[in-house]
Parts: sequence; C-alpha cells; structure tokens
Amino acid sequence: MKRADIAPFLTAISQNNPTPQTELVYTTPFTLLVAVVLSAQTTDAAVNKATPALFAEAPDPAAMAALGATGIARHIRSIGLWQAKAKNVAALSHLLLERHNGDVPADRESLEALPGVGRKTANVVLNEVFGHATMAVDTHIFRLGNRTGLAPGTNVRQVEDGLVARIPPAMLRPAHHWLILHGRYICKARKPECWRCPGAGWCVYKPKPTSAASRSVAAISKGKS
Repeated sequence: MKRADIAPFLTAISQNNPTPQTELVYTTPFTLLVAVVLSAQTTDAAVNKATPALFAEAPDPAAMAALGATGIARHIRSIGLWQAKAKNVAALSHLLLERHNGDVPADRESLEALPGVGRKTANVVLNEVFGHATMAVDTHIFRLGNRTGLAPGTNVRQVEDGLVARIPPAMLRPAHHWLILHGRYICKARKPECWRCPGAGWCVYKPKPTSAASRSVAAISKGKS
C-alpha cells in the first residue's frame, strides 16, 4: 500500500468508531493486565465470560496473590492454557506487590519482566491504559499488515515495526484497535468480506472475493482513481 493511501484507508475503516477501545472487559489497569494475559490464544469473548467472577473475588494484586494459582484456576478452566495462565497471574500479582507497590508499571521493561507478559501484552497495556502509541500485533493485525499491504513482514516484529514507521503518528494509537476490529469482523482470515469493507479502494489485496454487493467495491475503487 502506498504511504499516501494509509491515512485514507484507516479513516475509512474507522467509520463510526473514532475512539476505539479493547473488547476485553476491565475496570482497572490491573484487571486489564490480567485479562490480556488470559487472552493469549483465546478469544476476548471467552475471557470476558471467565473474568467477572474472578475479578469479583480478586480485584487487585493482593487479593489475586492470596487466591493463588489453584483459586485462580477455578475461574478460568473454560479458556485455553488455563493451568499455565493461573500460575502466571498468581506470580505476576506477587511481583506487582513486591516490586511496584501493587501498581501496574507504565514502562515496557517492567511489564515484560512480569510472568506471562510478552511484548504484545505490554503493548496492549501501554496503549489502552497509559496512552502510548504502541502497536500490539496479534493474528488479526499480522494478517492485515500483509494482506492489505500496510506493512508486510514475515514475523510479528517486522509487521509491528513497519506499522509504527508507516502509520501517521496521530493515528497510531487508535489504529491498533481499528485494525484488530477490522480483522475480527470484516477482513477475516478464511474469507475476507471485501464487498462490505469501506477501505477496499485502498487495499492491495487481489483478487477480492465477490458477492451480490461487489459493485460497491468497484464503485469505491473507481471513485478513488
């Protein structure tokens, strides 16, 4: 995708959602951190079903640490990798108390030092809670970076670096959510629904799947040229 086309593409897919937020349900930086850790290889919807009871019993690091891995596991058996995640959430809660007075740190190095927190999780927390212009590359954003031509790459770090370098700075923070939501609901993995994509006129993906509404895509492309 041409650099000049990136801002129009993002503007188009952001229609009706100018200030996007994560679909994970949370109330504090700590509950967001836990929810993101739990969301690895699991859908946000599945996490949102498991966390209300967990957060009601353990809303802060002290209560979560007291609950322990066994207690946490009782609440999250419905999500993938629940045993390892229960251990990580218990351990990171202890470390938040020991190293950060129970607060979620606002810097990448400290976040990534916590059990179960990698670069993607740190990027989500920094973006959502602390307002940093980060790009957390999940499977949706990795796919869009390559499929649309926004930032092709063979691994998530290449796509992340490409998006950070190419997206206009003022759009970078919300672009993280715009791209995730676009990949989740329109630019799907197996069958992208290009006929209802408002950004199709700028996307380099070809051939575009057709449907009864494919004329709309053609109209968008024609109008752009």
